[in-house]
Amino acid sequence: MKGILGAVVVMVLLSACGGRSMSAEEMQRKLDSIQKIEVAERLAAQGINLEESDNPLKQFYDSLALLPLPITYTDEFVRYLPNFLPVPQDIAKALDLEGNGKQKAIQLTESLGARLMILAADEGVEEDEEGNEGEVRYSLWLYSLGEDYLPVDKICLYAIDDESDFDLYDEDDIMQYFTITSDYEIHLMDYSKEKHKTRTEEVYTLDASRNFLLQKSEEIDD
Repeated sequence: MKGILGAVVVMVLLSACGGRSMSAEEMQRKLDSIQKIEVAERLAAQGINLEESDNPLKQFYDSLALLPLPITYTDEFVRYLPNFLPVPQDIAKALDLEGNGKQKAIQLTESLGARLMILAADEGVEEDEEGNEGEVRYSLWLYSLGEDYLPVDKICLYAIDDESDFDLYDEDDIMQYFTITSDYEIHLMDYSKEKHKTRTEEVYTLDASRNFLLQKSEEIDD
């Protein structure tokens, strides 16, 4: 399809040279229509057809892989995001999801009227001491969705603050840690690798309106 679209662009440009000259406005309309075809192709690859669906957000949600509960933080999970699928930019904008064009998502098991997704926002590329680029860095957000599949509420599960967050073997670091139980109880913790203990903990539940409700916020003394 990319080859076909490229040929279309060439034909558009040739038509501007071989016949009457195109105005800038006409050229932009032609290119915009080609871009819409490319976007529709990417969405269709994930089972999302904007022309046939009155709710592309629902189609996007239904196209995602399922992550069974309970889940808990692991280094591999936040680094490699297993079974997460790309988020098309139109969908990312509708969900107000930040990132640099490489966002990913997965849905959680539905129960008790809950409809949840974990959305990964790409925040740049990891670099080593010599400035060589490595893996893409992601923050993780937990979204609750309403009946129309639009966001109701969201909380941050895991945030990238600086390069030290990727030094998984530095025992002086404070590590962010999260769990989500089968009853949709969300635990967010800061864990001291040096002292091998939790420093702070917040616990959220999902209320009837699908908002995240803070049940406990505790700072644990040394």
